[in-house]
Amino acid sequence: MATFLLVPGLFMGGWAWSAVAAELTGRGHRALPVTLPGMAERAGEDPAGVGLTEHTGAVAALLDAEGPGIVLVAHSYGIFPALAAADRRPGQVARVVFVDTGFPEPGESLMAQMPQLDLLDRAVDGVVPVPEEIPALHAVPPAELERYHRLATPQPVRTITEPLELTGAWLKLPTTGVLCLANGLSVEFARTLHGTGLPRFAKLAEPGVTFFELATGHYPMLSAPMELADVLMRAASGGGVGLYEG
Repeated sequence: MATFLLVPGLFMGGWAWSAVAAELTGRGHRALPVTLPGMAERAGEDPAGVGLTEHTGAVAALLDAEGPGIVLVAHSYGIFPALAAADRRPGQVARVVFVDTGFPEPGESLMAQMPQLDLLDRAVDGVVPVPEEIPALHAVPPAELERYHRLATPQPVRTITEPLELTGAWLKLPTTGVLCLANGLSVEFARTLHGTGLPRFAKLAEPGVTFFELATGHYPMLSAPMELADVLMRAASGGGVGLYEG
């Protein structure tokens, strides 16, 4: 049995993981979907008091409460607080699973890493509004799309502008990347990044780093929850392929 801590991406709460968590639980594992401060059922909290620091602290507190041996799963933006928490509490984490996201560097924020998102241009009163749509290429079924629009909540601005604090302790942890092909990520793309020789991509080819590909878009917990749950279970036991295998 593995214990999975499931950290959502932008605009989402623990609700986004409900189908994945149900499958993991049905297969005999523990699944703990996370709602970060200021999000979903916690959206009533003052956004001025919610930043990456508070999100990191929330994940670290759960690691303290539930670890050691946690499989820490993070989707998209969620890797920022998840990785910062794992860096603080490496002894609590068995593996970090990156769901359709990359390795942020110390001192980066989401906006520094991905300025093309233009999230700050849309910010109002300290939050970024929920996007009006999820593009069709991400293959989110109509019922899940309706649920997303009903439950998604604005993102506090400081969560995407505060710089990430890392000591490097997380680099020793086993990791798995779940790459969503319809969003442009793949093992081949990861090989290209590693081939640049840039230090930030060195870990991609290290022992203990594995990869899976899913034939879906950026929201696999909504578009392919059963497949994602299966991949997470395999990742927990060290499954997946190395960067240059196959």
